[in-house]
Amino acid sequence: MSRSVEALVVGRVIGDVVDMFPPSINLTVTYTSRQVTNGCELKPSAVAIPPRVDIGGEDFRTFYTLVMTDPDAPSPSDPTLREYLHWIVTDVPATTSASFGRELVGYEAPRPTIGIHRYVMVAFKQAARQTVAVHAASRHNFNTRTFAHHNQLGLPVAAVYFNAQKETAGRRR
Repeated sequence: MSRSVEALVVGRVIGDVVDMFPPSINLTVTYTSRQVTNGCELKPSAVAIPPRVDIGGEDFRTFYTLVMTDPDAPSPSDPTLREYLHWIVTDVPATTSASFGRELVGYEAPRPTIGIHRYVMVAFKQAARQTVAVHAASRHNFNTRTFAHHNQLGLPVAAVYFNAQKETAGRRR
């Protein structure tokens, strides 16, 4: 098992959000100058604006969908809103960043209220361009697996997650 998959298993991303999958592309997520590594902690103030997301792949004619959710909403001990949808970008050409894609659901910055939340970004390979649609009426109770199934995306090709918790007034910078 690769280290990236192992970290996703330990962090319960595989299980709570997606099924086991073999990573096949690089997914690099960077907030300002801080690159996200599985399980790292970021302050909500540091993730207030959308990150730069670079998606690997080899053929620029291949397109990807990026989904960001919080499987711990509203609290890790009682995730009744699991998964809370934070962002969807589709039609991202391989070897480029998400800024070249089509934003279906606008970025909503993480604002955990209680406990340590996981924020998961998952990339899926699309069968073709402009084939992905969002059927969710609400950001609450989004389901990444169901979304992938409805859009015939199959298993993820990459994923990464970070942790965040509410900042106290004294901790903000």
